[in-house]
Amino acid sequence: MTQQNVLGTALQTCSTDPTTGYLRDGDCTALQRDPGRHEVCAVVTEEFLQYSKRQGNDLITPRPDLDFPGLEPGDRWCLCLPRWEEAREAGVAPPVVLEATNEAVLDTLDIETLQSYADDSA
Repeated sequence: MTQQNVLGTALQTCSTDPTTGYLRDGDCTALQRDPGRHEVCAVVTEEFLQYSKRQGNDLITPRPDLDFPGLEPGDRWCLCLPRWEEAREAGVAPPVVLEATNEAVLDTLDIETLQSYADDSA
């Protein structure tokens, strides 16, 4: 079954360089077995990366043992919905790629909020 994005069209790939997603297939797929809900495709910023590191989730340092290259500002990454929400409340939420953000997030966030964070660099 094809999953949809928050715009109601087919979910687009978030990133294959670096490869993201709970399944490491490039997509922000909604899966019942993913308690972190890696469903928000974001363009990470330095501000967000530093915030996440301070919260105990270091997304900067490469972890070859986990096949994780480390992220740099400008990389696209499937973020956990709760972490993106925390970052929004802290004023450091990164831009969202609507076409690659899973519609499942609409059970928590409204489309207007997401649109206000839409990445316009594409």
